[in-house]
Amino acid sequence: MADKRRFEFFAGFLRERFPQARRVYDVAGGMGMLNAELAKAGFEAVTYDVRRKRLPVPFAERRFTLDEPCACDLVVGMHPDGATRLIVEYAAKHRRPFAIVPCCSDDGSPYKTWMKVLRGLAETAGFRVEESALPMDGRARVLVGYFNG
Repeated sequence: MADKRRFEFFAGFLRERFPQARRVYDVAGGMGMLNAELAKAGFEAVTYDVRRKRLPVPFAERRFTLDEPCACDLVVGMHPDGATRLIVEYAAKHRRPFAIVPCCSDDGSPYKTWMKVLRGLAETAGFRVEESALPMDGRARVLVGYFNG
């Protein structure tokens, strides 16, 4: 079972790691629960998801794509499932840092293998990658990419 405070933990982690960031894209953010916690942490966030049921937060009801205009300082995803790889690719295209808490792979690989795939993708795209963990139950590993270019 996922930790109910995961969004709070991730928002705090992001504020600590990215103190200068202001605008955040929350990709595949579901109902916008991370967005609400990001606002409490001082960020301006937009959640991208196709879900209709959501919290009253800034929300773009559509699939996030590589062609989304970039007006953010940071791209994030909390268990973004099929959008995890997209976050890394978008961040690389627009030379923005990213932070993701991966859950399910998009290629059927096991979790540890998926983490290696994501790290390799980010490093190949020019990111310095760090791995950390949130103090929570469930999938808690965080991959953070800082653009080297």
